[in-house]
Amino acid sequence: MPTHRVILLLSGSLRSGSSNETVLRTVQAVASAGVRTVLYGGLAALPHFNPDDDAEPLPEPVVALRAAIDEADAVLVCTPEYAGTLPGAFKNLLDWTVGGTEICDKPTAWVNAAPGRGQGAEATLRTVLRYTGADIVEPACVRMTVDRNAVDADGIITDPGAREQLGRVLGLLTGRAAEIERD
Repeated sequence: MPTHRVILLLSGSLRSGSSNETVLRTVQAVASAGVRTVLYGGLAALPHFNPDDDAEPLPEPVVALRAAIDEADAVLVCTPEYAGTLPGAFKNLLDWTVGGTEICDKPTAWVNAAPGRGQGAEATLRTVLRYTGADIVEPACVRMTVDRNAVDADGIITDPGAREQLGRVLGLLTGRAAEIERD
């Protein structure tokens, strides 16, 4: 039995310092001693999805993505919404997960940090994750606004309420991962 849970953090934004990155860095900061968070950094390196390339040998960035998902006990996504849906680069990442089985039955949730919007991205994310067989942990899928005045120089949210909410998200994901392990 593992002594810790590994949560893979996937940002749908390529922009450095985005609200999505801020949320995920804060998740890393609030993680309890029994949780190890891994912030995936290979989004920009993924090749454009082509079903012809979804065969052995897979492109190395795809191998790394699938290995990161496979090694995680759960996945947490924070993605912006562009033009009413997921950003193209993040949809590309998700397309690369369809041909593998790594995310199937993996506890997965998201944080929507888009103030006043993001429903299109959420709907698309839900559709794709269901298609891949991910175990969507509904109570861990939350909306929050990132107050840029409550972000420190390291890009971490300092607001206690936001930090507590992200801690609860982690607790729900790790709890679901523990349930799966017991089954």
